[in-house]
Amino acid sequence: MFRRFIGTRAFYRSVLTLLIPIIVQQFISSFVSLLDNVMVGSLGTEAISAASIANQIMMVFNLAIFGGLSGISIFGAQFYGKGDMDGMRHTFRIKLFFGVITCIVGILIYLFFGEAFIDSFLRGESNGGDLALTLESGLSYLRIMLIGLPPFAFVQIYAGTLRESGETAAPMYAGIVAILTNLFLNWVLIFGNLGAPALGVSGAAIATVISRYVELLIVAIYSHRHENKYVFFKGAYSSLYVPGKLTVRILRTGFPLLINEILWSLGMTFINQFYSTRGLNAVAALNITGTAWNLFCVIMFAMGSAVSIMVGQRLGAGKMEEARDVDRKLIFLTEVIHIIIGLIMILASPLVPRLYNVGDEVRSLTQRLLVIAGLSLPIHSFAHVTYFTIRSGGRTVITFFFDAVYIWVVTVLLAFCLTHYTDMDVLQIYFCVQFIDIIKLIIGLIMLKSDFWARNVVNDT
Repeated sequence: MFRRFIGTRAFYRSVLTLLIPIIVQQFISSFVSLLDNVMVGSLGTEAISAASIANQIMMVFNLAIFGGLSGISIFGAQFYGKGDMDGMRHTFRIKLFFGVITCIVGILIYLFFGEAFIDSFLRGESNGGDLALTLESGLSYLRIMLIGLPPFAFVQIYAGTLRESGETAAPMYAGIVAILTNLFLNWVLIFGNLGAPALGVSGAAIATVISRYVELLIVAIYSHRHENKYVFFKGAYSSLYVPGKLTVRILRTGFPLLINEILWSLGMTFINQFYSTRGLNAVAALNITGTAWNLFCVIMFAMGSAVSIMVGQRLGAGKMEEARDVDRKLIFLTEVIHIIIGLIMILASPLVPRLYNVGDEVRSLTQRLLVIAGLSLPIHSFAHVTYFTIRSGGRTVITFFFDAVYIWVVTVLLAFCLTHYTDMDVLQIYFCVQFIDIIKLIIGLIMLKSDFWARNVVNDT
């Protein structure tokens, strides 16, 4: 029975071949994000809180892009598994339309409502910090970051399309160059090195925007210089034609994912806004915890991509039983890895807060938050790969209920009640919110066992 969860050497070699470039890129990105966070954090609690709040608000756009492209990518991965390059080309064009429209809408919303969004996070106690300075710094950071929305979207379009074909190395190299560019420019612009002005939080935003354009330039040039290998890019811009039937099918399948990611990110934004009622120290501590969480979760995020690609390609090829077998082995591997990573996170909890120029109260709170995060990590990793499993078969309405509806009906409601109707501190509230996903884990187990998710979505396109 247990052998059903263990793959062959060939299986793990194929997993590693796919995962290593994704993991390397995401690890470097998360590690540099940690260093970026440390640099901004050296400017004080107000600076790190400002960047944290602005990035939390920007997450809604980032995940809207991710959600919309994810729905289209279901078809891309299955078209590639089927060997239909025209289908791949059509999905790429649909991604372009979606990216442009979402960027325009996102920029307009943040321009008109950005200040109100940031101010909503500053209604709690100051804990000795300067709320006015935090608002000013956060707004400056947000407005600069708007220039980086288009390259962010187009990088996701190109990199996602390459990954659907199994190409993960090129996006990795582009990401590494962008990350190193960001790190160098942070050092120059935040602190005023090499004769540049010391721009503080604004310098961090400028560095991020420039690095995004560098990444887009690299990945786009690579894609179009290798059109003989990736034939779906050939002639992609010569026409904007997309079959109406395919567009309708993608909209029907992808729209729930788009709404899911928007609602999920809004849910997380509301939860963090609820946490902020416990003071500026809580905002700073949760920002540090979130940055460390992203670093420790790089394998979890990569495993989601592996499920999408490896399972999606087999479903597109009509290999249903093989898709189920691969998925079962990937989920088991994910859980084993994240039990270990959770323990490492707990052991590292006293060290991470010492990297920041924050007070003892923030450091102590961060350490305890990291312990809770490490304990809950296996629960979240299981929910994560379950989500991608269901999504790989195009069951996007189910993923909407599993993810977005769950977070609003259960997690957001719990966080609201605990922050507004109890005197619990942020540590106790964070524990409850993290572990409420045990319910989600149980739901996921039931759905995986039913095997309803394994289906081919491209046969009729």
